[in-house]
Amino acid sequence: MESILTSLIVAVPTLLATILSNKKSTALMEYKIDKLDEKVHEHNNLIARTYKCEERISVLEEKVK
Repeated sequence: MESILTSLIVAVPTLLATILSNKKSTALMEYKIDKLDEKVHEHNNLIARTYKCEERISVLEEKVK
């Protein structure tokens, strides 16, 4: 009986620590994914703006000729 009680006393804090650690890890991963998503969006926006600039330059070059 004592060994079962001792096991429970040791297991409960370990279980709680594991659960809290997993929540922190999940929150950190979600934060990193959100930041990465923002960077991807900025990059995609830059690509679109560059494409528009290239089109405008082509039009201006044609006007100059």
